[in-house]
Amino acid sequence: MNLNCSLWQDNSMSVKRFAFARFSEVTEQCFLLFTLILLMFLASLTGNALIALAIWTNPVLHTPMYFFLANLSLLEIGYTCSVVPKMLQSLVSEARGISREGCATQMFFFTLFAISECCLLAAMAFDRYMAICSPLHYATRMSRGLCVCLAVVSWGVGCMVGLGQTNYIFSLDFCGPCEIDHFFCDLPPILALACGDTSHNEAAVFVVAILCISSPFLLIIASYGRILAAVLIMPSPEGRRKALSTCSSHLLVVTLFYGSGSVTYLRPKTSHSPGMDKLLALFYTVVTSMLNPVIYSLRNKEVKTALRRTLDKKNVLTRG
Repeated sequence: MNLNCSLWQDNSMSVKRFAFARFSEVTEQCFLLFTLILLMFLASLTGNALIALAIWTNPVLHTPMYFFLANLSLLEIGYTCSVVPKMLQSLVSEARGISREGCATQMFFFTLFAISECCLLAAMAFDRYMAICSPLHYATRMSRGLCVCLAVVSWGVGCMVGLGQTNYIFSLDFCGPCEIDHFFCDLPPILALACGDTSHNEAAVFVVAILCISSPFLLIIASYGRILAAVLIMPSPEGRRKALSTCSSHLLVVTLFYGSGSVTYLRPKTSHSPGMDKLLALFYTVVTSMLNPVIYSLRNKEVKTALRRTLDKKNVLTRG
């Protein structure tokens, strides 16, 4: 369906309202996709909320590792809530439009949560490095104050990048078309609708991606390089197994998050295709957020025990 952008422009001919592209012209396919995404969205919200609640209500989990995990769960909740509700609405209704201000708001929050997660994953890797490579000094060096500081820095960097990128992009004029070839207001598809030369904006997006995606990733690689070196010289096979098991969940989450994000934002512009970008975006906005609680709960006995206790308390309150 061709959209009439003339209704959505002011006298300066700058588009003031956008519309998301259809996933499919086939109603049955849209309904099926709506059902799958809704189920994953609900599973993601439930799983991440339960993990955050379990960590908050169980004193045994009041340690640096679980403090960061609770923050990660909160980020995942915000991450999916900034994108998925509007996506679901676009799938089953003709109300696919979004105002310029609404689009900017969505971009800001999506960028905030995504960049914050990049930084937080690096902080979690540093925590594992300290726990395995400096176990005798871990309790004093990874103090509550330092953990709070690392979390605040992660959220703060995300906020600054989100504000900067959103303001830089939406200071441009948009001459049309008004249809975003995507299912949310991501940076590359919005830039594609801007008037004139956007090379400086594209360069800014790439530089931020390098600094805020690659730099934390390099810190993660460095941390796990030191961890691997420490594990290899451990005399006890049990000690090596235990050390690696505490890192496996985080490594899997890092692989899923950074893998899809890097392919999306760091590959050359010439290799981008709308279909592949949508598929990757669907993966890192919905699938990874749903899988993270599963990964941590299945591979961590303390989290499973805390979740069981939390659910038991809820059942008792419900029955009462």
